[in-house]
Amino acid sequence: MPAPRTVLLTGAAGGVGTLMRELLPEYGYALRLFDAVPVPGAPDAITADLGDVAALRAAVRGTDAVLHLAGISLESTFDKILDANVRGTYNLYEAAREEGVRRVVFASSNHAVGFTPYPRGAAPHPREALVPVGTPHRPDTFYGLSKAFGEDLAQLYWDKHGIETVSVRIGSCFPEPTSVRMLSIWMSPADGARLFHAALTAEGVGHTVVYGSSANTRLWWDLSSARALGYEPRDDSERYAGPLLARHGELDPEKAGQSTLGGEFTTDPPRWNR
Repeated sequence: MPAPRTVLLTGAAGGVGTLMRELLPEYGYALRLFDAVPVPGAPDAITADLGDVAALRAAVRGTDAVLHLAGISLESTFDKILDANVRGTYNLYEAAREEGVRRVVFASSNHAVGFTPYPRGAAPHPREALVPVGTPHRPDTFYGLSKAFGEDLAQLYWDKHGIETVSVRIGSCFPEPTSVRMLSIWMSPADGARLFHAALTAEGVGHTVVYGSSANTRLWWDLSSARALGYEPRDDSERYAGPLLARHGELDPEKAGQSTLGGEFTTDPPRWNR
């Protein structure tokens, strides 16, 4: 699939969206920006909610693909998650179907499988097999549940309507990791752009689920399906490990909130404050 000329970036004012609107144009994309709040420095951005079906359809119209990052990114009430992440993602796929857009990259999350135990004895020590993308959904929150729904919705729209999706179970995409857990799931912004570019351009993806992280020494999950798209991660969180381990120590698999992929989301999840 040739590189799409115009990509709709939903959630353009969010954390990952801000990083990607700076990095993805280097790959030749013209980004059309969409968010529920104004996008700083982008007066042409579309300010609308995912519940505004007419605005969403107009935003999708004429694009070559969608990078769907919008929605609530932490835990919230079921009703708020339902509106933003479940109905909002459905509205996005319906807009894509109606406007003939055939490629979506969906920001899923590790929290769709958050209650899955992480491999014991994390690298650089010997460990069990990496967690595969085929591991059953085990959401740790209403937020994680909405991401499991989004993956299943993507499968439905591929099987029923021929819309291809790469669902990216993003770990933590920040300039640098901020916790010991993040050493295993960190995705550098540069690697994030590499992965999204691969997801937007790979041929014949159907519905493909991938984990989104850098090539971390302490990696917990299998990146083979991401690499099959042409993704070549170049960064490793290990250079940040020393200060974090000195401050916090290694994770303790016997403690609640430190034994699973979802971490504190399984015990005391951070809350969406809007």
